[in-house]
Amino acid sequence: MSQYLMSVYYEEGVEDPSPEVMQEMYADVDAFNKKMEEAGVWVFGGGLDRPEAAKVVSDKSDGIVVTDGPFPEAKEQIGGFWIIEAENLDAALEWARGATVACRGPVEVRPFQDEPA
Repeated sequence: MSQYLMSVYYEEGVEDPSPEVMQEMYADVDAFNKKMEEAGVWVFGGGLDRPEAAKVVSDKSDGIVVTDGPFPEAKEQIGGFWIIEAENLDAALEWARGATVACRGPVEVRPFQDEPA
């Protein structure tokens, strides 16, 4: 089995859902997590705070530098993620279909690199 990262994207400029809709999303994601756990594919997952809460640590010529904000300047940032184990990419994409419905946002699927021989 291979591991896949399913990244959920926070889209800048998109209005935050109402508190009622957020509660529905949390419930849907919890139910989706349980479904993945029962199927034996769930490894880890979590939601992230807003991009403004990020700190970037970089090794520069004058030493280690810590700056505010997300690293890329983009309108979309990672808002949460799951790590799953799936037979293949098609199986991971099938799980991502459920993920995008549960979290009501785009989900990117990316395999982890194979370990060097």
